[in-house]
Amino acid sequence: MTRPKVAFGGRHIALPRSKALRIGLGVALMIGGLAGFLPILGFWMVPLGLLVLSFDLPAARRLRRRTVVWWERRRRARKGLR
Repeated sequence: MTRPKVAFGGRHIALPRSKALRIGLGVALMIGGLAGFLPILGFWMVPLGLLVLSFDLPAARRLRRRTVVWWERRRRARKGLR
């Protein structure tokens, strides 16, 4: 079985093979993101947690796919205008 990877910002980051670890990591990132006012933790952790959860939770997967489609349409529209 291949190891799941997250592509973010042109980089590919490998995720744990265990479904339980991936879900735990995603939830931990989202909880840490709720404390985004603290110096090390940040609000950037919430979307990253959703991205990790999107490998195992259908609702998060649909949200990720909708976001990718929206982003690509927006990017192509901007390229066509310039």
